[in-house]
Amino acid sequence: MKTLKKIKYLEIKNLLEKNSLDINSQISDSEIFTNIKSILNSSQNDLSFFANNKYLNELKKTKAKACLIEEKFIQYLPKSCFPIIVKEPYLALALISNLFNNEIIKSNGIISNNTSISLQSKLQKNIQINSFSTIYENTEIKEGSYIGSNSSIGPNVIIEKNVIIHDNVSISNAIIMENCIIKSGARIGGTGFGFEMKTKKKIHHSGNVVIGKYSSIGSNTTIDRAVFDSTTIGEFSNIDNLVQIAHNVIIGNFATIAAQVGIAGSSTIGNYVQIGGQAGISGHLSIGNNVTIAAKSGVTKNISDNKIIAGFPAKDINLWKKEVIRNSFRK
Repeated sequence: MKTLKKIKYLEIKNLLEKNSLDINSQISDSEIFTNIKSILNSSQNDLSFFANNKYLNELKKTKAKACLIEEKFIQYLPKSCFPIIVKEPYLALALISNLFNNEIIKSNGIISNNTSISLQSKLQKNIQINSFSTIYENTEIKEGSYIGSNSSIGPNVIIEKNVIIHDNVSISNAIIMENCIIKSGARIGGTGFGFEMKTKKKIHHSGNVVIGKYSSIGSNTTIDRAVFDSTTIGEFSNIDNLVQIAHNVIIGNFATIAAQVGIAGSSTIGNYVQIGGQAGISGHLSIGNNVTIAAKSGVTKNISDNKIIAGFPAKDINLWKKEVIRNSFRK
């Protein structure tokens, strides 16, 4: 049975202020919350949040003790619900959710007896390795990292500090920077899909994969090693489940890539890019910074900075919308 946490408002306030979020509320510092829930499913000991106008009617009915909310919406709250006024309720939620997290994974420093560890590997202190995992030669795992069960790490791998690797993960020919999370079933550093077209002669891949710090790789996502040099994922990037990233792809910092996206080899993607589910990106393309690619788009040409694109072949989203409307009238 899940144990309820008891979080004082003072802890919430201190956390938000530490992250430079201004906060204003009449709640007592000693007031206690036991959970975070949606506005409609909250009860008298819960904290909730409001960040989307479509749920305005639900907001009026909430039974939460308090709600993270912008000041312009507090008039819709029931008198029984304290407003916690913040300019960015969703960001505040993201930060506060960690206070209530009962499933934090952290190394306990224990290496299971049911593991296979190469004598040519190097393990630093306070590392946890669970049962039936294998550490191959030329692998270095640094302090505070966690490796789940049935995982295969190496050869030619560096795991930096405080990395979390879940069960059934395979990593070879890769550098995983500090504080990354690799979810179950991910496959990183395998040989890519490369061959000479006429003879179908396989091209040997001798590069690696580099994943920047504080990034997250989803379940059953595959990231292929480079032919030469590195396939690179930038810092603070979030890759969803079931994503395919081919050899020599370069992805910048703060990327958000949803499930079932496929990125073909040698494409370069800038910083702060958002890619919707099931989108496909052809090989050898350049995608600029701050680009948003709508779900199911097919990108076949280079995209400059700050564009929002959609459709197949992908184009400016406003042009795509006009074409959709025009085609609907023709039917």
